[in-house]
Amino acid sequence: MMVIARRIALALALGLMLGAGHTGVARANGDPVFDARTAADELRAATRALSDATEAGDRVAALSRVVRAYEDGLRAMREALRRAAIKEQSLKLEFANRRAQLARLIGVLQTLGRAPAPLVLIHPSGALATAESGQILSDVTPALYRRVQDLRTRLGELQVLQGLQKSALEDVQNGLKGVQQARVALAEAIGRRTRKLPRRLVSDPARLQQLARNSDTLTSFAAGLSDLPIEGVDSSGPDFASARGKLPLPVYGTLLHGFNQADAAGIRRPGIVIAAPPVSLVTTPWAATIRYRGPLLDYGNVIILEPQSGYLIILAGLGQIYGKVGQILSAGDPVGLLRGAEPAARDFLVETADGSGDIRQETLYIEIRKDRKPVDPAAWFILKDR
Repeated sequence: MMVIARRIALALALGLMLGAGHTGVARANGDPVFDARTAADELRAATRALSDATEAGDRVAALSRVVRAYEDGLRAMREALRRAAIKEQSLKLEFANRRAQLARLIGVLQTLGRAPAPLVLIHPSGALATAESGQILSDVTPALYRRVQDLRTRLGELQVLQGLQKSALEDVQNGLKGVQQARVALAEAIGRRTRKLPRRLVSDPARLQQLARNSDTLTSFAAGLSDLPIEGVDSSGPDFASARGKLPLPVYGTLLHGFNQADAAGIRRPGIVIAAPPVSLVTTPWAATIRYRGPLLDYGNVIILEPQSGYLIILAGLGQIYGKVGQILSAGDPVGLLRGAEPAARDFLVETADGSGDIRQETLYIEIRKDRKPVDPAAWFILKDR
């Protein structure tokens, strides 16, 4: 019995020592470590694409894809780090609980080990009881070893998750640097392309500015804009009505407020609000003419697109706007960036470590108007992850 006790103690100690050096590997998709490494690969691929985009025939389209790729990679990294932090905390609690149990068990075994051999080997009830006790302890040993093995695996997972924080910092830093370079290059490419785009001309630009100054509601401005003549035909292509339920969101994000749903201040607006990371790229969901761009009332920077006569798409809450009034854009063309500032790399780690959500989300307000009346954009857009 004494020999068995010592073997159990040795197995526990050996298992813990082996666990301390175990690193482990991600085994399947869905694991935060695997996802973080995949996100890092996406960021590195975006960096390579950024270099290639400088030689692309359509640099605006190529750089738009690069910016989106960086944003997707950073979003995936952020989510992976968040889930890794949750799992790490869970493992720490589990490990602390098991460590206390094992400490008590080892204490008992050590007590047995200090007892004189004759007293350990001889059971008070006789030889038969002594044999039965030895058999019971032999049966328990495999179960204890399995627990040690499981503990070793958990310890390895914990160490991998802790190491992820260090390796992810450099990946996020490079990703943030790359997306900033891509945005600058995109703005330059749009500036050079501006002169080449087909354009419709507003017959009275001064009237457009006066309308923006004098309108007291978005509804009145949109109505006046519909009455403002513009030279040339609208963008050709499929009937915009056929896009109902099929439009991609102008920005990657999640629905924050629905149509006519009150916000935190109790204000109801005839549109939807999408929450998205700051400085996210905003694109036109359909080929359209820019009818207005600039600040408007309390909506911040606004761009109003006309996909077809009788329809308007209103996007509000931009920090930077691309293009000029009258330009005809293709579906997917960039129209601006959301407000806000790109978080620092360490903000990603701080947020995921304490779950505070310190990285502030910005919002894009979207309206669709048909024959001057607002309609529910949720019926037009695909409100799910792209």
